[in-house]
Amino acid sequence: MTQIRTHAPVRLLSREQAMLEFNRRVLLQARRADVPLLERLRYICIVSSNMDEFFEVRFADMLDAARESGSGISTQDVLRVAQEAHGLIDEKYAAFNEQVMPALKEQGILVLNHADRNEAQTRWVDTFFKRQVRPLLVPVGLDPAHPFPQVANKSLNFIVKLGGKDAFGRDNSIAIVKVPRVLPRVIRLPAAISEGTQAFVLLSSVIRSHLEELFQGREVVAFSQFRVTRDSDLDVDEEEVANLRQALRTGLTTRHFGRAIRIEVVNSCPPELSDFLLEQFAVPEAALYRVNGPVNLVRLNELIDQSDAPDLRFPPYEPAWPQDRLPRSRSIFEQLRRGDVLLHHPFESFEPVVQFLREAVEDPDVLAIKQTIYRTGAKSVLMDLLIEAARRGKEVLAVVELKARFDEEANINWAERLEAVGAQVVYGIVGLKTHAKMMLITRREGSRLRRYVHLSTGNYNPKTARLYTDIGYLTASPELTADADTVFRQLASLSKVKPPRHLMMAPFSLHKRMVRHLEQVAEAARAGLPARVVVKINALTDVLLIEALIEAGKAGASIDLIVRGACMLPPGIPGYSDNIRVRSVVGRFLEHTRVIYVRWGNAESDEALYLSSADWMSRNMFRRIEIAWPVTDARLRQRVIDECLVPYLHDGQDAWSLKPDGHYEHVSGQGHSAQRALMHKFSREE
Repeated sequence: MTQIRTHAPVRLLSREQAMLEFNRRVLLQARRADVPLLERLRYICIVSSNMDEFFEVRFADMLDAARESGSGISTQDVLRVAQEAHGLIDEKYAAFNEQVMPALKEQGILVLNHADRNEAQTRWVDTFFKRQVRPLLVPVGLDPAHPFPQVANKSLNFIVKLGGKDAFGRDNSIAIVKVPRVLPRVIRLPAAISEGTQAFVLLSSVIRSHLEELFQGREVVAFSQFRVTRDSDLDVDEEEVANLRQALRTGLTTRHFGRAIRIEVVNSCPPELSDFLLEQFAVPEAALYRVNGPVNLVRLNELIDQSDAPDLRFPPYEPAWPQDRLPRSRSIFEQLRRGDVLLHHPFESFEPVVQFLREAVEDPDVLAIKQTIYRTGAKSVLMDLLIEAARRGKEVLAVVELKARFDEEANINWAERLEAVGAQVVYGIVGLKTHAKMMLITRREGSRLRRYVHLSTGNYNPKTARLYTDIGYLTASPELTADADTVFRQLASLSKVKPPRHLMMAPFSLHKRMVRHLEQVAEAARAGLPARVVVKINALTDVLLIEALIEAGKAGASIDLIVRGACMLPPGIPGYSDNIRVRSVVGRFLEHTRVIYVRWGNAESDEALYLSSADWMSRNMFRRIEIAWPVTDARLRQRVIDECLVPYLHDGQDAWSLKPDGHYEHVSGQGHSAQRALMHKFSREE
C-alpha cells in the first residue's frame, strides 16, 4: 500500500462532539412545524434515549481514555464535551416545555401536575396511588444501619430531606424512595374526569404529591427526583473465559450497577441534596445535570402510544411488496434463478426476507440454513423459523453475536433455544463482533446442490426494518453464494480459508480495498481522468480512510459524503478539503444504508458500487466481522444510485450541510425530501 499522508496531520473533528451534533439535528426535528406533534415528542424521546447511550458508552470510554497517558484525550476535552452535553440537554427541555407540550395542550392532550388536577382527578389519583403504587414503595431512611441503597442504572428515584425525628427519636434527615420499573410512568385518566381532553399524569407527579404519606409523622422539607446513568459496557475478558455465553449472562446481572457517569435531578433540587448525591456516587459537579421537567423523557413514549390522535402522527405507510420482481404466487427460489432481487427497506417490505426463510423451512429439498444474528429483538419470527427448521431436521448454523450492546440477553436466550432443538450455534470470533448480515440456504435441485443468499446492510429485525433505511440483496449467484459459504465456514471452524473472491470481509480485506479505491481515484484525478466518490454511511471516524479521502479531494476528485451521524472529516477547508462535501439527512426514518460508489477513469471497469454492513470506523474495519459486496448487475446498480445516492444529494428538506468547524447548517427551502419522494414512488408502484 502506498503512503497516504503527504500533508500535515489531519486536524479531525471531535467524535464525541460530532455525536452530540447529530443529536442536535434530531432534536431540531422536534421544532419543525411540518412534523406532526406526537412525532415531535417522539424525536425528543429519541434524543433522550441516544443521550443515555452516549453517557453509558461513549462518554464513559472518554473518561477512561482521559486517564491514560498517550490517549490524546485530555481532561479539558472531557469538560468541553460535558459542557456541550449540558447545553444540548437544556435545549431538549426547552423544546419540550416551550413548544411541544404547549402545542399538545392546544390539541387537547394534557399532562396534569398536582396543581392542575381538579377535585375528581385528585381523588382518582389518590385512589390509584393507594391501590397501585404505595404497596410497591419501600422508603429507606438513611443511617449507619440503613446505608445508601443500590440504585440501578436509569431508574427513577426520589431523594427526600425530612424534618423532625424518626420513630426512634433520631435526627436522620435523608431518605431515598426507589420507584419500581414495573410501574407505568405515564397514566391516562378516565375520559369521565378528563373534561373532554386526553388527560395524563406522570408517575413522578403521583409520587411527589404523596410523599408526606410515605413519611408519616415527619415533615418533607425538600425533595427531588433523581436518576443515575452508569457505565454499561460489559467487561468480559474473552481470552480468559471458558464459556462466553455464561460469562455474559453473569455480567448482565451487574451491568445495572456499574460506575456512575451522570446524575440527573430536577432544577429545583436544593444544593445540599444534589451535593449529597454527588458524594454518594463519587462523581464531580460537572456530572450533575439539572433538568426542567421529568428526569427521564424516554418514558414519554408511553404517552405517544396511549394518545388517540392519528392526525398528530405521521400518516400510516405500508411498505410495498415488490410484486414485479417477487410475485407472491411464485417460489422465491424460482425467481432468484432468473436474476438477483434488491429490496429497499422500509419503502419496500421486509416480508419477502421472512418469506424467503419460511419457504426454506417448509421446502423438503432445502438441506441447510446458515444465518448471522446480531439484533433480532426479544420476539422474532425469523428466529422462530430457524428453530422450526432445526426441529424438521435441517442443518442449521446460527452465528449469534452475544456482545451486541443492549441486546445481549435476547441473543443469549435465542442461542439457548436454538441449541435446545439441535441447531449448531457459535458466537463468532474471540475479540471481534460479528456484524455481517447474511442468510445462506442450500437446496438440492436434481443431482446438484444450489445455494441462495440474502445479504443486507441492516439487521434481521422486522420491526426496525419498518423504521430504518436499508438494502437487502437476494441472489443465487454462484460467486456470491460461494463467498458467503466461505465466510460461514471460517466463522464456524476458525480455519484459514481461501479469501472470498467477490465479498470483502473485515478485518481482512475491506479496509485495504476501500483505501486502494480512494488511491485509484486520486491517481485518476491527477491524470485528468474522471474521479468521483459518493459514500453513504452512518459514521466516518477512521483516520486512514479520512486521510485517503482528503488526498483524493486534494488531487481534484469530486467527493460527496452522506454521513448520518458522527463525521470527523472537516470539509470545505480551502486547499485541504474544499472538494469534499458532507451532508447528513435526518427524516422520518433512520438512515442506515451503507453504499460506496467510486469512479477512477473512463472505462466501464473503472467504476465500482458496493453495499456493506460496515461504517467507516476503525472498530468496524478492524474489530468486527463485516462484509461488503459489489453490485454488478447494471440495472440494480443504477437503481441503488437512483434511490440511495442521487435523492439524498439533492434533498432540500431533511438535509444538513457540515461546515469546517464541525457545526451543521440546515439545507432549507429548496428541493424535495428524499424519504418522502421514495415513499411516494413505491406507493405508486404498488
